[in-house]
Parts: sequence; C-alpha cells; structure tokens
Amino acid sequence: MRLNPQQLAAVTHFETPLLVLAGAGSGKTGVITQKIAWLIREKQYTPDSIVAVTFTNKAAAEMRERVAALMKQRGNSAGSRNPAKGLTVSTFHRLGMGILNRDGQAIGIRRGFTILDQSDSLTALREVIRESKAAIEERPLQAIISNWKNDFVSPTAALSQAADDREQAAALIYARYDELLRACNSVDFDDLIGLPVKLLQEHESVRERWRGKVRHLLVDEYQDTNAAQYALVRALVDRFGSLTAVGDDDQSIYSWRGARPENLASLQDDYPNLKVIKLEQNYRSSQRILRVANALIRNNPHVYEKRLWSDLGLGEELRVSACSHSQDEAEWVSADLMTRHFGKNFEFGDFAILYRSNFQARPFEKALREKQIPYQISGGSSFFDKAEIKDLLAYFRLLINPDDDTAFLRVINTPRREIGPSTLKILGEHARARSSSLFSACYDFGLEGLLPQRALHRLRQFADFMTLAADNATRGDLMTVLRGLANDIDYDSWLEAQAETPARLERSRADVEELFEWIKRISVDDDQRDRDLADIIAQLSLHDLLSRQSNDNNSREVQMMTLHAAKGLEFPHVYLVGMEEELLPHRNSDSDEGIEEERRLAYVGITRARRTLTFTHTRARSRFGETSAVDASRFLDELPSEDLDRIGDLNSGSPERRRENGKAALAGLLDMLSND
Repeated sequence: MRLNPQQLAAVTHFETPLLVLAGAGSGKTGVITQKIAWLIREKQYTPDSIVAVTFTNKAAAEMRERVAALMKQRGNSAGSRNPAKGLTVSTFHRLGMGILNRDGQAIGIRRGFTILDQSDSLTALREVIRESKAAIEERPLQAIISNWKNDFVSPTAALSQAADDREQAAALIYARYDELLRACNSVDFDDLIGLPVKLLQEHESVRERWRGKVRHLLVDEYQDTNAAQYALVRALVDRFGSLTAVGDDDQSIYSWRGARPENLASLQDDYPNLKVIKLEQNYRSSQRILRVANALIRNNPHVYEKRLWSDLGLGEELRVSACSHSQDEAEWVSADLMTRHFGKNFEFGDFAILYRSNFQARPFEKALREKQIPYQISGGSSFFDKAEIKDLLAYFRLLINPDDDTAFLRVINTPRREIGPSTLKILGEHARARSSSLFSACYDFGLEGLLPQRALHRLRQFADFMTLAADNATRGDLMTVLRGLANDIDYDSWLEAQAETPARLERSRADVEELFEWIKRISVDDDQRDRDLADIIAQLSLHDLLSRQSNDNNSREVQMMTLHAAKGLEFPHVYLVGMEEELLPHRNSDSDEGIEEERRLAYVGITRARRTLTFTHTRARSRFGETSAVDASRFLDELPSEDLDRIGDLNSGSPERRRENGKAALAGLLDMLSND
C-alpha cells in the first residue's frame, strides 16, 4: 500500500496520543496495519506490547492477516513463520475476556467463568422476575440493565435514582440478576467491558501492570465506543500514553446501542497533547458521489471539519426515482437491476439494496424472486441459535463451570431424565437458601428430607455423570471425551425423536458434526499449544456474540441489508430505497440529535457506493393495513440538484430528459431480451 502524506503522518506519529479522522473509504484499515508493522520494524516494539482493538471478529481477523503479510513482505524476521507472534488484535470484548482471565480473581471472577449470550441472559433474568413476582417484561428490562451497565450505574445507584415504584422494582431485579451471575461465576456480554474497567480502576497494581504491558494501543471505529469502552481505553492508557484512535464522527450511527460520538471530541480534553490528522482522500467512490455525501453531511454540526475528495473521476449522475407505492418501487428496482445486469454486463453480486428498516425487504424479495434474480439478505439466524448447538455447548459449559445454572437447567432434561418441574423447583429453592449452584446442591444432604428417593437418585446420577466427564476432560484426549459425552447420553436418538422430517434430522446431525470439527480446529492456539476446554468454550461464546455483527460480501447474489448492517462494506452499485419522511429520517427521530444521526445514516448509505447510486422513494406507502401519502425525505432536498437525475418526478426534469430516460430503459430491455 502506497501511503499518501496524511496516511504516512498517521503511521509514523507515536510520541503523543493521536486521533486519525478517517473519512469513508480513506484506507483506515491499511493505516492501522501499516502502523503496527512500522512500530515493530522501525521502532523495535515487540508484537506483544501492541494491542489493536476493533468491533467485529471479521475486522480483527483482517487486520491480523494484513500485519502478518506486511511483516513477511519486509523480511522482518527470517526463519520465523509468524513475525507478528504475540500481537493482540481483538474486539473490545475479547480483550476484556483476556483481562478477566488473567486478573479477574481480584474482583471475584474465577477462571473458567461462563459467558452468557443474550438468550441465556434473558433466561436468567426471567427467573429473577418470576421469583420477584414483578409485573415487568423481561426484554425491555434486559435493555435497561444493559444501558445501566454500559453507563456504570451500579444496582445500588439505580435504586437510589429510582423515581417511582416501577423503576425501583427494575433496580431491585438488576441487583438480584447481578448477584445470580456472580453466584454462578458467570458474566454477560456487557460485563466483559464493565468488569475489567472496575478491576483496573480499583486495583492499582493490576492497572499499572497492564499499562506496562500495553506500549501502544490502537482503537478502530472510535466513534462507536460507548461509555464503558471509552473507560477501558482510559484505564489502559494514561494521560501521556501511546494511543492511536481512528474514527469518523460522520459515521456514528449506533447511539441506540450506547455509542457516543462525543467520545472523539472528549479525547482533546483527556489528552491535552493529542495530535489530529485527517484522512480525506477517498479511494472508493466517484467525485459525484462524494460531492453529494459532503453536501448532505455539511448540515450536521462538527467539532472537526473534513471534506472527502477523490481522483477516481466525476462519475455518473445519481438517480432519484419517484415511484407510486412500495410494490411499484420494488418492481422498478428489480427491472432496472435486470436491465443493467444484461445490458451492461454488471454482475448481480455488484448490486446492493439498502434500506432503513427490515420490513422494507419483503416487496423486494417478492419482485426479485419473480424475475429469478438471486439475492441474499443479511442477518440470518446464527449457527449458535440452533437447538442442537445450544444443547451441546451447555453440556460443555457445565463441564468447565459446575456453577453455571443456566447450562444446568438446559441439559438436565435433554435428553429426558424424568426430572420434573417440582423436583427442579425444590432443588432451586434449596440451592438459593444455601447460596450454592444447582449442581452443587444435588449433593447436599439437606435434599434427602425434601425430595423423594427416586428423584434424588436421578439428580445425583446426572451430577455423577457430569463430574466424571469433567474429570476425563482434564485428563484424556479432549475430542474423545466430548464425542464420548454425546454418545453416552445417546444424543443422536434425541435428535431423531425431535426431528419433524428426515431432512431436518440430517441437518441437525451435520450441525453437530460441524461443531465438533470446529472445536477440533481451535483446540490448538497460534503457538501450537493445546487449549483447555474453558478457553475453547469462551472463544466459541464470543464468536457467536460477535459474528452477528460481521458481514461478508463475497457473494454472486444481490445483497439486501439495512443501512446499519452495511457500515464498513462497499458495492459498485447501490440502491438506497425508501428515501421518505418517517422512514429516513425515521419517525422516532424527532429531536435534533435524532435527525443528525439519521443524516449520518443516509451518509453511510451514500458512501457505500463506488460507481453508481440510485435513490428511490414512493408517493404512498401501506403500513398496518392502511395506505397513506408520504413525502420524500428532507435529505433529498439537501443534495445538489446538478448531480441528480430525477426519474418519474412529474414536477421536475424536461420532457426531453424523460424521453431519453424512457429510450434508455427500452434499449436495456431489448438488450436483455436479445441475450436471453
């Protein structure tokens, strides 16, 4: 990668904290990876003294591969297979997991802790709500607790701030939920950031050791950090430490999950010697696309002004197509896409249809299917959502953490062991009274007077089985033990009993085999050392949680996704659909801050396009069974008219232009038919 002057300045600055304002398509990933290689090669930093943090597994893996390739290209270490060995490139949550694995005992987190996914967290929360007899829905409360954790509001503080009985009940449930997690030696996703911050803030010796270890910290997508992630950076880097923060305030679109774009501005206050470098040259889009993007985002306030530019040529006008209704919009896009595919030899995989909300996808799916256009919708169900995968991982989690009540409850009757709800209720009450886990309570002598002998025997038989399997997992061949566990419980027969069709049974069996192969692949680390089961399960849990944020674009199909999901991606040809008031901007964005974020979301959509960009909007849209007139998005009025070609707008464009558009469409269709 040949660096431009601004990129080179960002790569070679290391004496003071640095903020790199990296506009869309400005090569920020290359700058980060080049800087890591430069620090190792030119400044003799050891790889294990550098930590790079980003938000998805995909981005972390890409950075890691690029650094390794750069080091090998430069001949940094002859004879070394991995010249970047020891380098940490991870997500925030994986970094937090590493800190807790190393030093979590100082705050009561024992090694082998369980990471609850959102579903398991919801199960635990539901149990606490049921026990408290509170009239609170668990999903909204889960979001409230997540926000509390990310804003460092403790259960005690939440209770003291409660304004009414409902908020007080929520705070009390939050406290009990947190107690339950600690009792089970478990953490949820938010704890992977919040608990390391607590650890580093409260234990000076631990904080100083980590600051000594991290000689340079690089943080990608800094505008997407929330309060907890920002605090983790502050804890790892002192006021004069080595920090490179890379971000773009114009692409901050995640306030709904706690992101704070003001974190970019706060850097100047927290690090008085901060240097700011702007990357404004775009290597992705045509000049016209960037001109439109700049005009739109100029309507937002900025702490740091920047203006994207490109030397890739002026490019085509951006089209704005006005359609009658949502079905007309979908049919127009699919017909236009087909015409351009056959008439201009554009590949289907070069197209993306981007929308604000998922419900907009349905008419496009129908229209694409009718024309036999292959497509892919991002955000499908996760591999880890499948029942057979959740079952086996729960067994494996229980092997390494007998205090994991969530895993215990999932597997105690999978397959059936005739252990009924009344038995589990008595066991749960007894465990709670003894402040022990469900698994440990199985062996408690006090149970003998509470349960029938037969029920007690079944509980202890299961506990004995798991205890033996856990012991074998530490002594024998790991894969043999895990496969043996599945055979011992006759899990295949359970799958057969649950499968509705033979095809579903085969898919379930294939999923189980894929899980075992996956565990086998990651059972050896980068240094060819065997990983223990606790490390493997932690990695799988994080992969599940974080891979949902990743997006791949290696398909030969038209890509359909929300604007939020499209961030970080690029496509030769983009349709940005539903450019209407109450859609984009969304009807819930009624504050100035809300409109500004919606404008940034539109900006992100525009800057995904490399060669062509088409906006569409309708004059009427059906919602909740009623059709009503809609207005075009105010954002379209903020775009320079000289860069737009309006199609189907009866109030603009000359008759000559409309005839030209019609001739072009007809010619495309004729080309399509002649090639059919």
